[in-house]
Amino acid sequence: MLKHHQSPRFAMIGNGSWATALTKLLLNHEDLLYWFVRDDSMIAHIQKYRHNPQFLRSATLDPARLEMSPDINKVVAPADVVVLCIPSAFLVGELRKLTVSLKDKFIVSAVKGIIPEGNLTVAEYFNRQHDVPFDNIGVLSGPSHAEEVAIERLTYLTFSCKKKENAERLAAHFSCSYVKTRISNDIYGMEYAAILKNIYAIATGIAHSLGYGDNFLAVLVTNAFREMKGFLNNSYHSNTRDTTHSPYLGDLLVTCYSQFSRNRTFGAMIGKGYSVTSAQAEMNMIAEGYYASKCIYEINKKYAIKMPIADAVYRMLYENASPAAEIQLLTDFLI
Repeated sequence: MLKHHQSPRFAMIGNGSWATALTKLLLNHEDLLYWFVRDDSMIAHIQKYRHNPQFLRSATLDPARLEMSPDINKVVAPADVVVLCIPSAFLVGELRKLTVSLKDKFIVSAVKGIIPEGNLTVAEYFNRQHDVPFDNIGVLSGPSHAEEVAIERLTYLTFSCKKKENAERLAAHFSCSYVKTRISNDIYGMEYAAILKNIYAIATGIAHSLGYGDNFLAVLVTNAFREMKGFLNNSYHSNTRDTTHSPYLGDLLVTCYSQFSRNRTFGAMIGKGYSVTSAQAEMNMIAEGYYASKCIYEINKKYAIKMPIADAVYRMLYENASPAAEIQLLTDFLI
């Protein structure tokens, strides 16, 4: 459970666009924030020029209140709350360097991805591999592109914790004039919704590049939402949740339609004929949906939930199936 300090100490793990946006948010409230930044030259640039040189250059940061280090242990050790913003495929590798105990830490996942090693959500990974109880784990999600947070456009974030008071305390540290916060206790549903929406955004990008218009894309996203709802409500973690709320449907919509969506962009490149390798090489950011597609395919072998769109994305990304043929097949099944 969160310690009842007047102001718990936060550590930010990651130096990409989302980590930078969340750092900007936390600096609205915190006198000091510990920040794991892997590159010494990036640290020097932030200290001198007050912005991240690679991501969200428009986001002004106050280096006087940032304790930055490329040593993850120096960042985690003094913190009470550890916020994770490293892409899921690289999270385990970074955490292998961690020697500091997480026993007394509160973990917050802002990853929106699934860990390929073991097909685990971030919460499941910390619970199983680091013995962090679920009561000490929170999830941050919602329709929230970092680019819009950086320029202070109105955004809604939802914080999910097993205990209501923890979610409320976390939300208060991120709330500001341009970020409204909500709370939830659906850790499982919010994590998997964030994982699934990336897969469907890839499908949307592929279809768009193949020449399908807004009419078809609306049908595709409607069916994607139905698939998401079916997975969330029929797996062993079923719960009474309203999937029309923003961390579920809202995050799906913004990821499928926004110009800032890296997963839609990745899908668009696949639809144009890029190979997976060439698309990944050209993008400056990670498309979580690529890894999620395989993980969800493996997980669903246990449940056998009907997921034709997710299955099609898996075949296109991992079995070299023709994007044109797969989307054409989907047109006969969507309703």
